[in-house]
Amino acid sequence: MSSAAPVVRLEVEDGIGVIRLDRPPMNALDADVQRGIIAAAEEATERKDVSAVIVYGGEKVFAAGVDIKQMADWSYTDMVDHSQLFQDFTRALARIPKPTVAAITGYALGGGCEVTLACDFRITASNAKLGQPEVLLGVIPGAGGTQRLARLVGPAKAKDLIFTGRFVDADEALAIGLVDAVVDPGERGSEAVLAAAKDMMKKYAGGPAYAIRAAKEAIDSGLEVDLQSGLEIERLLFASVFATKDRDAGMRSFIENGPGKATFEGA
Repeated sequence: MSSAAPVVRLEVEDGIGVIRLDRPPMNALDADVQRGIIAAAEEATERKDVSAVIVYGGEKVFAAGVDIKQMADWSYTDMVDHSQLFQDFTRALARIPKPTVAAITGYALGGGCEVTLACDFRITASNAKLGQPEVLLGVIPGAGGTQRLARLVGPAKAKDLIFTGRFVDADEALAIGLVDAVVDPGERGSEAVLAAAKDMMKKYAGGPAYAIRAAKEAIDSGLEVDLQSGLEIERLLFASVFATKDRDAGMRSFIENGPGKATFEGA
């Protein structure tokens, strides 16, 4: 049995799970890392003590894409065999039914950028770089980049980034809506980004877990369909939360004590 440390692990503290990518020096997303992300995402989904999730690559780099050396000699049939895994690991992150945020340091490129796109939110260090440079290798994004990036920043901006393969700095990423906040590392260095991500997730930890889950499903599923179908998804999920204890606690607290004072048990 190998004693090597896992390349992906889930660390839990105060209701927040941190999915830590740990394959130095650049967190290249080889098959082991991809499978590790799937396992960590499934664990975060199942654990009742996890209310929100951060994806973090460490102090120096978030993730610099898939392992090109591993793929360089693959044939078409090799890629057919592996392409499902290429999307499964970002699908697994996107399916976590809890709030998720990517805490970005250094580079988030190619598959690394696609990992961030699978999260609900993105916080980046002011010196970070993001991009989808696959075209520079003669290919296109294959882990969700053509779809999630266009939905996030709009098709024109997504086409510019994907067609050129250029990197964007933190300020441009914020301006086009690719990230939600930029953090100056200052004296704390990259820990400032992780701390900011934890502060964001604390707002959701301890909340009505099934209501948040329903809201995330309604938004994400609704984006894939027409308005009337989206409204039907919302209607059904709205009705479903009336079966939860948290709905009862929230409404009774509102009547008795006013808004924002309920204590939820996540049930």
